[in-house]
Amino acid sequence: MTAHSPYSLSSTKLSALEKQIEERGSPIARGIEKEGLRTTPELNISQSDHPEALGHPLTHASITTDYSEALLELITPVESTRESLLNTLKETHQHVANSIGNETLWAGSMPCRLDGEESIRIAEYGDSNIGQLKYVYRQGLGVRYGRVMQSIAGLHFNFSLSDSFWTNYQATLNNTDALQDFKSEQYFALIRNFRRYSWLLMYLFGASPALDKSFLADDTHNLEKLDDKGSYYKPYATSLRMGDLGYHNNAQSSLAICFNTLSNFTTTLGQAIQTPYPEYEKIGLKQDDKFIQLNTNILQIENEYYSSIRPKRTTQSSETPRHALNAQGVEYIEVRCLDLNPFLALGISAQQIDFMDIFLLYCLMKDSPVISESECKDSDHNFDLVVNEGRKPKLSLQKGDQQILLTDWADTLLTEMQSIAEILDQDQEDNRYKAALIEQTQKIQNTELCPSAQVLNIMQQESLSWLEFAGELSSKHSAILSRKTATSETLEARFAHLAKNSFKAEQDIKLSDSLPFKTFMKDYQSE
Repeated sequence: MTAHSPYSLSSTKLSALEKQIEERGSPIARGIEKEGLRTTPELNISQSDHPEALGHPLTHASITTDYSEALLELITPVESTRESLLNTLKETHQHVANSIGNETLWAGSMPCRLDGEESIRIAEYGDSNIGQLKYVYRQGLGVRYGRVMQSIAGLHFNFSLSDSFWTNYQATLNNTDALQDFKSEQYFALIRNFRRYSWLLMYLFGASPALDKSFLADDTHNLEKLDDKGSYYKPYATSLRMGDLGYHNNAQSSLAICFNTLSNFTTTLGQAIQTPYPEYEKIGLKQDDKFIQLNTNILQIENEYYSSIRPKRTTQSSETPRHALNAQGVEYIEVRCLDLNPFLALGISAQQIDFMDIFLLYCLMKDSPVISESECKDSDHNFDLVVNEGRKPKLSLQKGDQQILLTDWADTLLTEMQSIAEILDQDQEDNRYKAALIEQTQKIQNTELCPSAQVLNIMQQESLSWLEFAGELSSKHSAILSRKTATSETLEARFAHLAKNSFKAEQDIKLSDSLPFKTFMKDYQSE
């Protein structure tokens, strides 16, 4: 056993992690879901269909669409090493770059040029029951919140720990619950601390401080004009994507889900799916005899609940996420608040992945009491403050009944994470986890190193609008990714096979449908 830093967490919990790494190596598994808008050479959102070379979006394992037809979502398998994770993500990017003609994958989270609501096509998934359900759900998002919101892109980071770790960790904590219940309880402890500390991720990795005026429907915003080319921004913002301009829903404000327990989480979501909401009732369920919402309740389905993190469980065909969680417990967590780093072709760096490992293990191992209503509000306030003003000098956050400087609190958190980095590096040869921690600590000491600051600095120094800045990076990334390599032929053959299989799988799903869509839709929501 190694000696931990004087700021280490509970030595009992850390010893379980250290034992795991000594005996079996790292217990961490990760996956990435990375969104990106297809964009024309004129920097407009694409109006073309999902390219056939990318397979069927309903059934392809690696490539689908998110809310809009132009918003691709690239999905990695679950990977146990950082290298394999980045490699599979890169290969999918390479295939996409070579399959979308003269379009590019937009580098930023905030979109390219839009031309009103109708320029954002709702994603289509075919006429099987599940395909129609996905389409109607997105129609509902459009009529509820507007389609412009559906043009925003982000990166979702999926994180889990092996059963061998959980078994060892449970024994270390002298817990005698069923393993499934223990894992769910611990994942929720992680989630509660994530809610407390996720403002730190927005400071360190937020990369969307500016946007194009075409994203704004009117002048009812509090952004400042950055240039005469249509760029708007907030001087100290880290992530406009995660603010009120992005995914925001007044109807959900009454839910107050602070993730204290699995049963509380799924019960609250279930109630929201069954509770009528007057504004949505006014919209109605159909228009011209076609469904435009799945229902007129607070939520159509669970996925409509916007949160920076979600507990997840792989679902079977036609199974709701809520039902899967209740039946089998939490399998992994999904971090949903990460911006795309526009400077990187893959949107994320190896060092950021390493820091996410440290951060999420810290959230797990740090004491995590139940979140009170007042702390829930404080956590939301801190998150929103950092999103909008995170780089403001002397910015203070609410910690309990005290105000604390963001820099002081961040220093404390990063120092406490040192012991986890030290243990993780026992399985490495290059002290990469300590290096990742040092890299983030430098951002606390110098805000100019934050991606959000770098975006604004380059835009201002080079007199680039948001469209010009992100457009140039998008073209640069596309040129690099579309280059032919020694393995290009093999790669394309593999993706051609995946595409062919995805079309067959979609046909099989359609042929297996036995219910009218209206009945299928009703049954799906009543699970």
